Amino acid sequence: MRLAGKVAVVTGAGQGMGRAIAQRFADEGATVVALDLNEESAKQTLEGKGGKHIARSVNVADSAAVNQLFADIKKDLGAVDVLVNNAGTGGVDQFADITDEAWARVIGVNLNGAFYCARAAVKQMQEGKGGTIVNISSTSAVSGDGPAHYCASKAAMMGLTRGMAKELAPKKIRVNTLVPGPTNTPMMQGIPKEWADAIIAGVPMGRMAEPDDIAKVAVFLASDDSAFVTGQNVAVNGGSAFL
Repeated sequence: MRLAGKVAVVTGAGQGMGRAIAQRFADEGATVVALDLNEESAKQTLEGKGGKHIARSVNVADSAAVNQLFADIKKDLGAVDVLVNNAGTGGVDQFADITDEAWARVIGVNLNGAFYCARAAVKQMQEGKGGTIVNISSTSAVSGDGPAHYCASKAAMMGLTRGMAKELAPKKIRVNTLVPGPTNTPMMQGIPKEWADAIIAGVPMGRMAEPDDIAKVAVFLASDDSAFVTGQNVAVNGGSAFL
């Protein structure tokens, strides 16, 4: 098992890609901390998985709450070895209609939340044997397909990854961005059928990704299989965009 003995934190683990990643990590031997605003959903993610896995509710946009949670994780399980920054939110706002509150909400979760979690994890990783961080972005970061605040937050994740990767490599901490294309998650399932058909038409492989397609690559990036990979944007999109 590729993640045996690792403590792995996955944010946004209550559904979709986050749930698939957390479950794959557990199957690969990690002790998983599944984080979500909805603690019950996070618990459901871990049902049937043996081990000391933990589900917790946290608002990743709350710096103090994140710091306290990571301190609790270290006390209960030991230092964090793997972090997946998957928690995210979006919207359907037209650019001129984006309010200050909507901008702050999207940037707060998608970018600030990733920073807060990564900072807390790195403080533990650099004291020990290093670790790996996977930041979940989106092809919207390069295509511009989507609301501007969402595209901006996901593009910023790529810059955050690169800056972290260069600085932290000497401390044996690897940081990469996993960049999914259209994926069959609850968010995508809620869009009109004609929108979904148009999205699929733009994917050369003829379908959306399934959450497990993303999870398999997350395992690769979190494990020693990618030991010489850092600072990279790894696209999983069926050929719908080239980074």
